[in-house]
Amino acid sequence: MAASARAASRPTDEDVQRVTSVAFDTAFYRATHDDLPPDMDPFWHYRRQGWREGRDPAPWFSAQAYLDANADVKRRRMDPLFHYLTEGRFEGRDVAPSRYARAYYESIAWAPQPWGYARFAVVRAQTAQALGVTDSLRSVAISKAESDAAVASGFEPAFYLAANPDVAASGMDPLAHFLATGWLEDRDPNPAFSVRDYLEANPDVAAAGLNPFAHYQVAGRAEGRAARHDLGFEFDVIARLRPVGDRIAASVAASGALTLDPAEVLATRLATLKPDLHITFSHDNYTQSAGGLQFCVRHEGDLFIRMGRDHLHLFPASPWSTVRVEGETGPLGVLLNGRHLGVYDPESVRDVLALVRPAGRLSFAIHSLLGHASDATADILEAVGLSKGTFWLHDFASLCAGFHLQRNDVVDCAAPSPESAACGVCTYGAFRSRHTEAHQRLFERLSLTVAAPSQITLDFWLDRTGLPAHAAVVVPLARLVSQGRATSATERPLRIAFLGMPSSLKGWPIFRELALSLAKDPRYEFLHLGGRPDPGVPATFHAVMATTERPRAMLEAIETLKVDVAVIWPLCRETFSFTAYEAVAGGAMVVTGPDSGNVAAFAAVRGRGRVLADVAALMDAFQTGAICALARSKRIVRHYELVYGDMSRSLVDQRS
Repeated sequence: MAASARAASRPTDEDVQRVTSVAFDTAFYRATHDDLPPDMDPFWHYRRQGWREGRDPAPWFSAQAYLDANADVKRRRMDPLFHYLTEGRFEGRDVAPSRYARAYYESIAWAPQPWGYARFAVVRAQTAQALGVTDSLRSVAISKAESDAAVASGFEPAFYLAANPDVAASGMDPLAHFLATGWLEDRDPNPAFSVRDYLEANPDVAAAGLNPFAHYQVAGRAEGRAARHDLGFEFDVIARLRPVGDRIAASVAASGALTLDPAEVLATRLATLKPDLHITFSHDNYTQSAGGLQFCVRHEGDLFIRMGRDHLHLFPASPWSTVRVEGETGPLGVLLNGRHLGVYDPESVRDVLALVRPAGRLSFAIHSLLGHASDATADILEAVGLSKGTFWLHDFASLCAGFHLQRNDVVDCAAPSPESAACGVCTYGAFRSRHTEAHQRLFERLSLTVAAPSQITLDFWLDRTGLPAHAAVVVPLARLVSQGRATSATERPLRIAFLGMPSSLKGWPIFRELALSLAKDPRYEFLHLGGRPDPGVPATFHAVMATTERPRAMLEAIETLKVDVAVIWPLCRETFSFTAYEAVAGGAMVVTGPDSGNVAAFAAVRGRGRVLADVAALMDAFQTGAICALARSKRIVRHYELVYGDMSRSLVDQRS
């Protein structure tokens, strides 16, 4: 739309709000305008009066400078940011950075904020140019009409709506959404084009503030620029790998900003503790997060509650991806029988427990030391007279800060010697001693029985560590119990499913490649059973989440949908894998790789699945059709009940 036409049709307040909200920087506005009341929404203030007062909405944009340089905008009494986003940048109008920009960017060390990469790339490039801190980049001129037409010609509305359910729910035209804000939020216009990849590869496009898909359609494709990189998902993982030191610094800062409850409050809330108490430690609040470990902590707590014991759970109140060491702030969240009691420093928890010290049967289990300090943990337990307890191997954090044992999060490392070259090239290598020393200290202060969910996990751990465990045992998290019936099925396309969240760690990129390459093959039908879809993959999505209230949800979905094969190909060695057990219990066969830990050990048992040599062998099995031998129509489908284990309760019973 031409500028004159725009001027004749004044935008609605809703239009202005929708567009400017994308570029508005809440953190910057709050940081640089400290006269705002704490309870006032910064964006509301900017929209209602801020821009009229010459206040800047983002570090890269000076509202007053834009109005001073563009008398027509001032005459129209338009929000300068809205004008620039919808007209000015397509007309080549310049922007100047806020006078607060340099100080603000120095304060955050140019760290990306929680918005889309595309928005940050554009903002950073434009601000850097305006501040003169980078060389001038090649400009690219595309008119608004040309840009819109180019995008429309390659835009896929159905894909966009499937990929963005919030847009579908809003009723907004998908193309209009993408043009106005979608591309700034990293939303892709079709499965073949990546907004993020294109801007990363073409900084001149980012600096020009152009819609990357429009540029690709008009010029980029002819210039040989790639719509998305073809370097494999491993490249994406490594490119976005955040340094461990930065993660720790962020955790320290976030923990230090928490408001702590007084110890007296905890003393009051724990005054009614029963004489019998079971204490657990893990890395998060199991009532607010979903996953295998969280399920285990909740299930264990319920078992002890049914025994007549209270369940006290301690977790880092702010997330940590490593153990804590001396000097690092680490407030603890406290749950009693699933009820949140507040946030306290570890010393307060220790002192209050010493004060209310229960005198009955006491026990504890450490499910994860992430976010905890070893001495603070031992101090809390000793305050109630505990030293003998259980340490769970839900992962391998006791061997390395990279608790999945993946070198740079992409390939299994098998926990080599800390002095090895492999550790030298891994982002976790320099932080490995943080974990091994912390766990050594914990095992020296406490008498810990190591509980492994599987034999293969225990054997591997014993081979890689010298931690002084009191004992080491296998305690399966669940087991299959035959229901004594079998069924057969009629022939149809082979139903292949991915179970769970579409994450790289769990092998989603491998399933994605299978589904994309065989989407039109009549022999196969791809399904995704999980909590969040990936609309770029041609697989029918079914929302399925197993919870404590509905533990059989995944099993029942597999059984109802008559899934033939579950591709469970994690990049890390799984210590157990509920999904593998759920798949077989529901009548499916598990297909996995040799480095998947207990998944491979489980699938290797006759009648449960196949362990293939590598990804190439997996692809070949599908291309040749050999995988079809696992169809329900070609075997007797046996049915099982999935019975969950007694967790730490069985070990406590043995010690009592």
